[in-house]
Amino acid sequence: MATHASDNGSGHAEWRFARAAKEGALAVAGDKMSIRAARFKISASVDGRDPRPVLPLAHGDPSVFPAFRTAAEAEDAVAAALRTGKFNCYPAGVGLPEARRALAEHLSSDLPYKLSTDDIFLTAGGTQAIEVVVSVLAQPGANILLPRPGYPNYEARAGLHNLQVRHFDLIPERGWEIDIDSLESIADKNTTAMVIINPNNPCGSVYTREHLAKVAEVARKLGILVIADEVYGNLVFGDTPYVPMGVFGHIAPVLSIGSLSKRWIVPGWRLGWVAVCDPNKILQETKIIASITNFLNVSTDPATFVQGALPHILGNTKEDFFRRIIGLLAETSEICYREIKDIKCITCPHKPEGSMFVMVKLNLYLLEGIHDDIDFCCKLAKEESVILCPGSVLGMENWIRITFAIDSSSLLDGLERIKSFCQRHKKKNLLNGH
Repeated sequence: MATHASDNGSGHAEWRFARAAKEGALAVAGDKMSIRAARFKISASVDGRDPRPVLPLAHGDPSVFPAFRTAAEAEDAVAAALRTGKFNCYPAGVGLPEARRALAEHLSSDLPYKLSTDDIFLTAGGTQAIEVVVSVLAQPGANILLPRPGYPNYEARAGLHNLQVRHFDLIPERGWEIDIDSLESIADKNTTAMVIINPNNPCGSVYTREHLAKVAEVARKLGILVIADEVYGNLVFGDTPYVPMGVFGHIAPVLSIGSLSKRWIVPGWRLGWVAVCDPNKILQETKIIASITNFLNVSTDPATFVQGALPHILGNTKEDFFRRIIGLLAETSEICYREIKDIKCITCPHKPEGSMFVMVKLNLYLLEGIHDDIDFCCKLAKEESVILCPGSVLGMENWIRITFAIDSSSLLDGLERIKSFCQRHKKKNLLNGH
């Protein structure tokens, strides 16, 4: 016999679902886990009376700028796929076979072994790829190793699945390298995986082949897999070449996360993937592959027509497009690094070599009336109409992430506004001007 919701004394029932909204995993995670929520909060501080354009230096989506428009071949491939009328249907849960086959061939060109169609799982962007890999690893008592600073979606997704998080540091003075020596001390018998992001978001660093080899050796010693977030793969413009973590798949199993979003500058197309880089078939034997398949069979899919276009996107995009994007990022990263040196309230410990971002330290002791990184970003937005990403969202309080994936004139304008803001808020009683 059904029981009725009790009266709370005010004539209204005590609704049983209210507890989930107050105490559930999403409520516990809160806004602190989300770059998007932080960006919206900071954007709300913008003074609508400011006639200047709002400059988005908080997130890596330069698609609105004409200079960063995607390749014509990619647009043509999507249009052609739509016009065939063959891709208006539901796709297979793990992705269209021809799209998976084309991606396997594409990724294999940078690996010492060949990926098969069965090694590729298509997802609705890199975000769903994160959801997939974290979800299949979640079990009572398990934990995962995440970088600090890092991309907060990993921690948010782990929280939703009661997967404990343990952080390892990235060291600014060593070009944001992983503190490899700490990995064994924070791992235990319940550790299932570690996440690396290369090229790195939010730091702009690119790991050397030697550094990645050390990571693989530690992962093998600990008996864990490596989740390699390579969404910014090949977006490198420094002296260190991009090396996929899958190169070391024979040492420790690797799940590589990628997407079209960044290299092709189409985050709205929502096509990502999980690539299984595991020539020893460890993930197949341990049923991780079956779990990924099972997850994707009960979740959403990337748009079928984008999957249908994928073979032509991968096969027809000319190298000239990629060279142009790399050239733009090299130019704007140089501008960003150079101009930051003239802004006294922030310090950049390492010149960016890849991705679309740089992390800078906020020197609060030089500023009057600024309490922390979020306060800095909100007041900057209000006074200068510039949006930055506070480091506390990424795991490092009183740091700031700046994107240089924007046209050069807007970037220069934004950095000049930041400089003006810092000059206006600098402490008046500093000795000798320091």
